[in-house]
Amino acid sequence: MNTPVEQLPDDLASALALLAEERARRVAAEAEAATAKAEAASAKALVSHSEALIARLKLEIEKVRRDLYGSRSERKARLLEQMELQLEELEADAGEDELDAEIAASASTVRAFERKRPSRKPFPEHLPRERVVIAAPASCPCCGSA
Repeated sequence: MNTPVEQLPDDLASALALLAEERARRVAAEAEAATAKAEAASAKALVSHSEALIARLKLEIEKVRRDLYGSRSERKARLLEQMELQLEELEADAGEDELDAEIAASASTVRAFERKRPSRKPFPEHLPRERVVIAAPASCPCCGSA
């Protein structure tokens, strides 16, 4: 909050209330940032997993084509080997990203909602105070038990 010095409160109670409000905003912003970071890590893990799945399916398609139509040349065999290596790398990256997402999700903590306390003024000193105590009945009016 960019409050000019002239607008800052002079009394201690108002200054403490302003400080508490600023702290609450900061904590909320930090929690929101941690949540966003965890969501980003989860999205990255999902993308890595999807890329690995796509690569695996492409490899399976090429293998089925090779089995169905026969091998065309040595170049295709090298391409299949290269695709298998890329698939292994993508699966390893996907595993790392999932681990990062789990760490980010466990690191983000969401604070419980804290209700603001009402800022009532105390009961005026000049008004009289009476304590009224109502005695409980000795027996129940409905059933008559003690």
